[in-house]
Amino acid sequence: MHLRKTPPENPTNTTLDALKTWVDQVAELTRPEDIHWCTGSDKEYRTLVSQMLADGTLKTLNETTYPNCYLHLSDPDDVARVEHLTFVCTADQQDAGPNNNWMPPADGHAKMNALFDGAMRGRTMYVIPYCMGPVDSPYSRCGIEITDSPYVVINMKIMTRMGEAALARIEREGKFVRGLHSTGELDPERRFIMHFPDELSIKSYGSGYGGNALLGKKCHALRIASYQARTEGWLAEHMLILGVESPEGETTYIACAFPSACGKTNLAMMVPPASQPGWKVWTLGDDIAWLHLDEDGQLRAINPESGYFGVVPGTNEKTNKNAYDMIQHDAIFTNVGQTADGEPWWEQKKTGTPVIDWQGRDYDPATAKAPAAHPNSRFTVSAKNNPSYSTLADAPEGVPISAIVFGGRRKEIAPLVYEAKDWKHGVLVGAGVASETTAAMVGNVGVVRRDPMAMKPFCGYNFADYWSHWLSFDERTDKLPKIFHVNWFRQDADGKFLWPGFGENLRVLRWIIDRCEGRIDARRTPIGYLPNAEDIDTSELDISDETMHALTTINRETWLEEIASIGEYLESYGDRLPADLKQEQQKVAEDLAKAS
Repeated sequence: MHLRKTPPENPTNTTLDALKTWVDQVAELTRPEDIHWCTGSDKEYRTLVSQMLADGTLKTLNETTYPNCYLHLSDPDDVARVEHLTFVCTADQQDAGPNNNWMPPADGHAKMNALFDGAMRGRTMYVIPYCMGPVDSPYSRCGIEITDSPYVVINMKIMTRMGEAALARIEREGKFVRGLHSTGELDPERRFIMHFPDELSIKSYGSGYGGNALLGKKCHALRIASYQARTEGWLAEHMLILGVESPEGETTYIACAFPSACGKTNLAMMVPPASQPGWKVWTLGDDIAWLHLDEDGQLRAINPESGYFGVVPGTNEKTNKNAYDMIQHDAIFTNVGQTADGEPWWEQKKTGTPVIDWQGRDYDPATAKAPAAHPNSRFTVSAKNNPSYSTLADAPEGVPISAIVFGGRRKEIAPLVYEAKDWKHGVLVGAGVASETTAAMVGNVGVVRRDPMAMKPFCGYNFADYWSHWLSFDERTDKLPKIFHVNWFRQDADGKFLWPGFGENLRVLRWIIDRCEGRIDARRTPIGYLPNAEDIDTSELDISDETMHALTTINRETWLEEIASIGEYLESYGDRLPADLKQEQQKVAEDLAKAS
């Protein structure tokens, strides 16, 4: 193929000079064969899919049982987020904080520009205008991702409001997040994801994996947006959004923050069990929430995404029927196995037998020493495929949030559910969240780490400043949501889960809603308000009074250790740690010491 010595002419007629100039600069640096401005049309999607089928980067799955579904297998060394290669570049290292890897902006740009030099030779450079959130919402924010990956384009088509409407808004506002991405050589030694918050820009090189390459997702919607949110007075959070509708037709909206593999997707798409007749759960988002105060001081949420990029292993008709049903058509699968008849396969699917693994190799379950699907294998699908999809996910005004729920995967210590005493104490509850690491991260699996607000890999600035920002909301309105903590993963001495989880978690959400509405009392303890065991509906559950007692009580000695550990963690942020947060931690420690 003939390679151009000079970049191709920018084929756009955009009215925004800043955008045209930037695209020209990127083309001059990366020297692509062609430039394509993405329209977001279905025709464009089909064309790109056809091209990827022809070059082998996509494979058609069983067209009868999985219509319009495709499989992508990534490089075996490119299968997860790379937190150790992800940087926040600020002039002052303290602005990035100890929660981020840091590099001076000039050094970050120099390193990335050297990698991008000529990186798109022989490739098409795709310019993707996108909007995070409903295009007509004042709470949404826009971006442009430039990439050489058609896989990124088709995923961004599903995950964002991409194309002409987004470009029109960008041209009206004149402001957008700039994201530059290239798969490069997929060399782990030449792989970096750099964020420049002051410039509202991202540079990602050397990876084709979702969170590293779909720059609208974690990079923009959390790391850059969290910085934007502090500047503009809102919150960008790693939270699902769901609506719980009672048999009487009243819907309560809840935002929940859980680290990976703690049941986020299952909760967001919960199917109420038969034992809870008349209750409905509506999904507004499974991963990210942007929270703004409206003119009346009510906290409202939008989901900036329009699709799901979910972990697929463990998904079946029992664990998450809605998710299982929605990926039966019009979905992209990444790094799953395959059956003999071309169906996608993953561990705990409960149907089919894999004959090919996630690396495209022959697979025999009888002799295999590794899973057929990568533990972090994914599906990408439109949110509208979800049977529990709420049309309010497209509402420009968002939905009012009555409760914020934090949670983690803890074998012991944390009870099934408890309520923070007030907003400031709730910030401490969120700041102290801990959970076991998962396959979505590079490193050891099963290690317990502090993951404040489930934002440890995603907060784009110093956590101490982030907590100060959270605390500031207490001074801005008297209509803040109540804050709770849940733990579905308590175990007994034999390692058996004490709570059934999945759809039965609705029973806990009902207790949370009752507390928000002031319909029931609770026991005040040093760590917050614990439920009276009889106030959580356990009808038709095979669960003993002894187990419910264990789930709704705390061990003073272990909590003294826990709150001390939280204090040590907070102190690691030094002088920037907000005094109010330290005082909340000390108060809990003192109350525990006095408790009988």
